[in-house]
Amino acid sequence: MVSADGLSNDKAALRSRLLAERRALTLEQRASAARAIAAHATGLVPPGSTVAAYVSVGGEPGTRPLLAALAAAGTRVLLPVLLPDNDLDWAPYESEARLAPAGRGLLEPLAAPLGPDAVCTADVVLLPGLAVDLRGTRLGRGGGSYDRVLARLTRAGARPLLATLLYSHELLPAVPTEPHDLPVHAAVTPAGITRFAP
Repeated sequence: MVSADGLSNDKAALRSRLLAERRALTLEQRASAARAIAAHATGLVPPGSTVAAYVSVGGEPGTRPLLAALAAAGTRVLLPVLLPDNDLDWAPYESEARLAPAGRGLLEPLAAPLGPDAVCTADVVLLPGLAVDLRGTRLGRGGGSYDRVLARLTRAGARPLLATLLYSHELLPAVPTEPHDLPVHAAVTPAGITRFAP
């Protein structure tokens, strides 16, 4: 059995390696991945649905082409607004021009926030992550914001499709898991959609 300290060390080492690999990607590799992910991810979104998405930052797989495609299709898109306690509020995505710089290098919508429970209205929730394994276990950045989102969905009895956007090499055989980690249903990479058994 791995100790809590050992598991934390394993997660920290894996996060460090994955972040370094993201930094090594060229701008063209990132742009190509963002376009391919957008093309695949739109296939997860039924017409007339609501999607909780996010604006990518740094080396994350780009979400701007996906946000534009969803908006063009008339999909209602909610974006997170980081609260002081690291929880997430949500506000409607209106356009690229209606995003403003916020803390921690994030871009957030200028529209009025709808409250943390607004995510429970989503049919699809797109979660950032550094890796997902073949059981659907997601490795996040470690801030806990999306763990709170997943817990909120569970408490509300909401059952949206949960998907993480990744580069292809971030779909791994296994990632370190803790009891509170809830699996996602799918990973979207430039190569396509990988679905996980419930």
